Amino acid sequence: MAAAGALPAEWIKNWEKSGKSEFLQLCRTLSENKSHENVTFRDIQQALYELANHVVKGNLKHDQASNVLSDVIEFRDDMSSILADVFCILDIETSCLEEKSKRDHFTQLVLACLYLVSDTVLKERLDPETLESLGLIKQSQQFNQKSVKIKTKLFYKQQKFNLLREENEGYAKLIAELGQDLSGNITSDLILENIKSLIGCFNLDPNRVLDIILEVYECRPEYDEFFVPLIESYMYMCEPQTLCHILGFKFKFYQEPNGETPSSLYRVAAVLLQHNLIDLEDLYVHLLPVDNAILEEHKREIVEAKQIVRKLTMVVLSSEKTEEKEKEKDKEEEKTEKPPDNQKLGLLEALLKVGDWQHSQSIMDQMPPFYATSHKPIAIALCHLVHVTIEPLYRRVGVPKGAKGSPISNLQNKRAPKQAESFEDLRKEVFNMLCYLGPHLSHDPILFAKVVRLGKAFMKEFQSDGNKQEDKERMEILFSCLLNITDQVLLPSLTLMDCNACMSEELWGMFKTFPYQYRYRLYGQWKNETYNSHPLLVKVKAQTIDRAKYIMKRLTKENVKPSGRQIGKLSHSNPTILFDYILSQIQKYDNLITPVVDSLKYLTSLNYDVLAYCIIEALANPEKERMKHDDTTISSWLQSLASFCGAVFRKYPIELAGLLQYVANQLKAGKSFDLLILKEVVQKMAGIEITEEMTMEQLEAMTGGEQLKAEGGYFGQIRNTKKSSQRLKDALLDHDLALPLCLLMAQQRNGVIFQEGGEKHLKLVGKLYDQCHDTLVQFGGFLASNLSTEDYIKRVPSIDVLCNEFHTPHDAAFFLSRPMYAHHISSKYDELKKAEKGNKQQHKVHKYITSCELVMAPVHDAVISLHLPKVWDDISPQFYATFWSLTMYDLAVPHNSYDREVNKLKVQMKAIDDNQEMPPNKKKKEKERCTALQDKLLEEEKKQLEHVQRVLQRLKLEKDNWLLAKSTKNETITKFLQLCIFPRCIFSAIDAVYCAHFVELVHQQKTPNFSTLLCYDRVFSDIIYTVASCTENEASRYGRFLCCMLETVTRWHSDRNIYEKECGNYPGFLTILRATGFDGGNKADQLDYENFRHVVHKWHYKLTKASVHCLETGEYTHIRNILIVLTKILPWYPKVLNLGQALERRVHKICQEEKEKRPDLYALAMGYSGQLKSRKPYMVPENEFHHKDPPARNAVAATVQNGPGGGGLPASLTINAAKLEESTAEETDKLKEKSQGAVKVINKAASATPKVTTSNGNSASNSKIIKEKDEKEKSGKEKDKEKKEKTPAAIPEAKALGKDGKDKPKEERANKDDKTRETKEKTPKSDKEKEKVKKEEKTSKDEKSKTVVTNAEIKSAAEKEREKEPSRERDVAKDMKSKENIKGGEKLPVAGSLKSPVPRSETSESEREQKRRKVDTHSSPSHSSTVKESLSELKDSSAKHYINHTTPALSKSKEREVEKKDLDKSRERSREREKKDEKDRKDRKRDHSNSDREVPQDSTKRRKEENGTTGSSKHSKSESPSDSPRSNEKEKEKNKSKSSGKEKGDSIKTEKMEKSSSGSKKESRHDKEKTEKKEKRDSTGGKEEKKHHKSSDKHR
Repeated sequence: MAAAGALPAEWIKNWEKSGKSEFLQLCRTLSENKSHENVTFRDIQQALYELANHVVKGNLKHDQASNVLSDVIEFRDDMSSILADVFCILDIETSCLEEKSKRDHFTQLVLACLYLVSDTVLKERLDPETLESLGLIKQSQQFNQKSVKIKTKLFYKQQKFNLLREENEGYAKLIAELGQDLSGNITSDLILENIKSLIGCFNLDPNRVLDIILEVYECRPEYDEFFVPLIESYMYMCEPQTLCHILGFKFKFYQEPNGETPSSLYRVAAVLLQHNLIDLEDLYVHLLPVDNAILEEHKREIVEAKQIVRKLTMVVLSSEKTEEKEKEKDKEEEKTEKPPDNQKLGLLEALLKVGDWQHSQSIMDQMPPFYATSHKPIAIALCHLVHVTIEPLYRRVGVPKGAKGSPISNLQNKRAPKQAESFEDLRKEVFNMLCYLGPHLSHDPILFAKVVRLGKAFMKEFQSDGNKQEDKERMEILFSCLLNITDQVLLPSLTLMDCNACMSEELWGMFKTFPYQYRYRLYGQWKNETYNSHPLLVKVKAQTIDRAKYIMKRLTKENVKPSGRQIGKLSHSNPTILFDYILSQIQKYDNLITPVVDSLKYLTSLNYDVLAYCIIEALANPEKERMKHDDTTISSWLQSLASFCGAVFRKYPIELAGLLQYVANQLKAGKSFDLLILKEVVQKMAGIEITEEMTMEQLEAMTGGEQLKAEGGYFGQIRNTKKSSQRLKDALLDHDLALPLCLLMAQQRNGVIFQEGGEKHLKLVGKLYDQCHDTLVQFGGFLASNLSTEDYIKRVPSIDVLCNEFHTPHDAAFFLSRPMYAHHISSKYDELKKAEKGNKQQHKVHKYITSCELVMAPVHDAVISLHLPKVWDDISPQFYATFWSLTMYDLAVPHNSYDREVNKLKVQMKAIDDNQEMPPNKKKKEKERCTALQDKLLEEEKKQLEHVQRVLQRLKLEKDNWLLAKSTKNETITKFLQLCIFPRCIFSAIDAVYCAHFVELVHQQKTPNFSTLLCYDRVFSDIIYTVASCTENEASRYGRFLCCMLETVTRWHSDRNIYEKECGNYPGFLTILRATGFDGGNKADQLDYENFRHVVHKWHYKLTKASVHCLETGEYTHIRNILIVLTKILPWYPKVLNLGQALERRVHKICQEEKEKRPDLYALAMGYSGQLKSRKPYMVPENEFHHKDPPARNAVAATVQNGPGGGGLPASLTINAAKLEESTAEETDKLKEKSQGAVKVINKAASATPKVTTSNGNSASNSKIIKEKDEKEKSGKEKDKEKKEKTPAAIPEAKALGKDGKDKPKEERANKDDKTRETKEKTPKSDKEKEKVKKEEKTSKDEKSKTVVTNAEIKSAAEKEREKEPSRERDVAKDMKSKENIKGGEKLPVAGSLKSPVPRSETSESEREQKRRKVDTHSSPSHSSTVKESLSELKDSSAKHYINHTTPALSKSKEREVEKKDLDKSRERSREREKKDEKDRKDRKRDHSNSDREVPQDSTKRRKEENGTTGSSKHSKSESPSDSPRSNEKEKEKNKSKSSGKEKGDSIKTEKMEKSSSGSKKESRHDKEKTEKKEKRDSTGGKEEKKHHKSSDKHR
């Protein structure tokens, strides 16, 4: 705008022409612009100022200006005032200027404009001097004086009022006016008029009058309706602040040190505030104490509370205690001096009483949280306000049925908060009020109960479904508000209530409607946060802990009741703190568990729920280690908690959902430690125990019905678990946790090993695995016995879904499905029975079979997907499903158990009769109970008997389709063991018994294609791998399985009649294994009784060999497991004296070695050792166990080899020994048989013929070398060997393993060392693999010996010759045979060797090589590749070995053969024993020389280990089974050793060594080239051996 700058100069120059009109135009437009009033005003001022300024400067004449201004004045009403302002500014500016002309110009301008601006305005605004010069006033000085006087009179001079002391009639009249009876139609307006006239008449001071009105109001508080309007209308005459000042003055009056403000004043102030007659801010500043002082006091309270806490937790010595107490008393006395009055709180209380919530809130907001309500009167006033506000809603929905209640009258006050009619209204004010109350709701338990009941009513509405979407959202908001109130108000208030059990129960009424997640969240806040929010709560927490300590120190079994009451009292208000402390004590001292559980009976429902939360919180404590420091066991705190859990959940009705969900969540996270809790809970609540310590009687009882299980199957008497198991079942079903827990446990079993077990100690991993497995079995058992059929079937999916979708291991999947099949079949069977009433047994059976088919057909289809198609070539899906779906209950009736329990009851009844003291009515009751139980048991037995008969009928019909044997019987047995027996026999103790029974049953049913013999053979032949791969509990179950299998075998072995009856004509004992359709018609193909006894002996020998091997590994798992297994099979093994002695020696050694190192192994070994000694009287010599005398020369059943080569099968069976090997390729088999036959015959009978024929072309070159070597060697060692082999070797001890042999010739050891060294150089293989090779040599050799059935006579001759012949030849044969095996392209499982169900890979073997180097291990024939490699090495090594042995000339051996053709079979047996022992010895020697060469220290150690038994056996009259390899010499030695002990053995060893070295010197140059290295090694090995011999013995 133009006015913003100076007026343009052209305007002034051309003023008359255009300037004037332009200026007028500008002023007009500015005046018309009404939109921006203030802007316009400024612009006009600016324009006028510029104009006047030009006049003052002289650019424009004053008359020109006055002319234009006279026109401008008309544009606005206030233009003259604007002009006066402009003159005022110019007046000040020009008066400061020194140029007089400008001042003159100004004066002329003003004079010219006087007619435009009035005099009064100018007098107001211009300087007195200017006014004087303008002639508007006469004298400026006078004017100044006059104005001062007027101001004084106006502002400072008081009017002369009557101040009560002068003339008090007016005040008397005023008081009479206000104090009159107001009940008539007197209104405040009327009185106000009277008051006005009194003020006028008696000249009263209006402020004083107002003060008197307030005083009278204070005294007559009931007349609000009168005084409030009176004061309101009176205030129109006063300034607004007056009332506030007067009130403030009144409050100030009471702020003296001992002043006490009267409540009536607070009330008046409150009412005036409520009616907005004064402002809170204005009044607040008049009140004391100031806000800072309040804050300080609050902080001081917190500090004091913390000091109290510290005192309570401090340990104070008695001398200090008295001083402390005195100090405290002094402090308390100081405190009792009255604190100064808090006017703010007084006003707040009054505001609450009159229902002014808005102002109350703003006062409380000025203070620290809960500071105001921590003063009881305020809390009570606020509580009353809440009472009033919730009254209508509470009356409508909250009053319990039948309760009258006392209605609360409404506040007579329209400005009070609106009463709540619906839950929505609660949100507006009530929840807010409650939040300000906080923990101080405790002052009003009745209001507490009302709020809780409203909460209950709300939850009922909230949980009913019929709400619309928008309602739902609103309800959700209300629900979260309710949770907030619970957290911030209800729980803290409960804490401050003094043990009010009713409130606790009332609160539970609301809490139980919340899901447990919300409840636990609230408890967590309560426990961990609430107690720190307020000084009072801090104190209470400390006092609770102090009291809890006091009670827990005195809690014993004897004073459970009084202590329980104290705990109950304490728990009503502060459960979280109390339980936290109690649980911390239980974790430290587990002997507190029982008394604590008993003392918790006085708790409220809420407290039990809190206890459940506290337990879970303690379990989940992240700071606690779940393992002990040694990392091999679960921490004791966790075990104690779990035990407490089980007990407390069983005894009291606590909700389980949270705990179960916690366990499930831990499993999802891959943590299985907490399964301990589930295990305990199920055990205590359902009475289902899982223990490996069950006796056989208990196990037997467990195979019966439910009643028998309850009576005879468990350790503890199971009583009163009905309710608790029902609770557990409901919790699982309501929260859908039954199946998830099962599946999670089943999946976690492997998780324990592969995920969880990573860094953990092997022992702990085994423990966790067992715990996981046992809990699964226990939990599954609980579900099976407690869920109804519908519930079970509804929840458990089909087997293929379980395995393929949920990845449940097969054994666990069938375990879960089994009860379902049983339920299903029985329900179908009942349906069919009802459908047609046919009572004949056949009808029933037929119906049963039909129902089985209906139920199992889908299962048969489902299982096909579980395994590869080729599996079903050998066994049918039906057989597989039948095996997995049946239980012991289906196979046999435990008659003994039933009889035992019935007899017990009879004894009980007799005792009741004989008891004179028992009152007759009790007698009657007890007898009735016993009789009822007895009847139940007998009924159950009958029912089971019928059931078993039906099942057997069904199996009879099914059996022909069971085993298809499309490949071979051997393969069938492999599949059966691999997929059925082994997984199930370690599942549970009853399953172990079941597996053994099932094998027997399949045999008894004469199942086609099932070779019982082969099955038992595979089970007993090589148990090392199965034992080594078990956990502790699995080993125990595996032991039970072997025990039951041995029991059957021992029964057959014990009596020819039993054998003939149960096995004689059964297809399972056929020795022809290839003919699949054959059913045992031909007697010649059956295994006869005597041969069966030989076989049993072989099995016993195998078990011994495996056991000793495991004991010698030094590995924790091997030793522990084999000791467990041995303990379990003690009733049936060892039966043969020498095997028992061999075991005893090894176990004794373990006892010595482990005493300091591994006490748990020591304990196991000592336990077994003791039991073994007690069994000694029942052991028999070997010749009693099976006949060692040979049958007639032409007997078909040729020699039985008992040698370590596993050749315990008789010749008649050895035909099949080859057949047993069909698992791989039959043709190679046949070829092998022929070659082996040839080998044996040639070796033994035709010693004149060159040895080349031994080999079947496969090993021709090798044999040539051997032949040459043989001849060269003859001379050196001939005599020695002859000497050794002349005496008949009939000592039964020869059967045990060579490891214990006392007289291992040192040169042999050296040779063995050579061999091993070679093999090791070629391929770094573990001893295990070497032994595999050896074992195969042995087994193949034995088979070969067996195959030669045709020429029994030749064979016996061969045997005799073999006795004489050095073991060398036998070894050659062995080596060659094993080579043949391998060349045939297969590693054929030999008759004695069971395919390891747990194949070990080569890599794992090589890793463990060092550990096992010391150990003489069985090799499982499980990896043909490793065998092939080691065999190629063995070719050389064996050849060289024989060079060093210098055998007698072949012709001589032939002569000897002829001479001794008629020697007993006993010799032959001893020879075989020798073979075994020699092989073993060779193995050992190999180890030795190797280690001698490579690691001298190692070698000594190893030798010590290997000689350990030599040492011991020297003292034990060399009874070790390996003592008789050179039977003759050994016998001599034995006799000598009795007298001369060690020296003799040593001398013999040295002698042998010398011979061996001389023999090696005589070798031809050709041989030398071949075996140069070996010779060197040999001799060095021998020498070294001498050196190390003693030290090694010590080591041992």
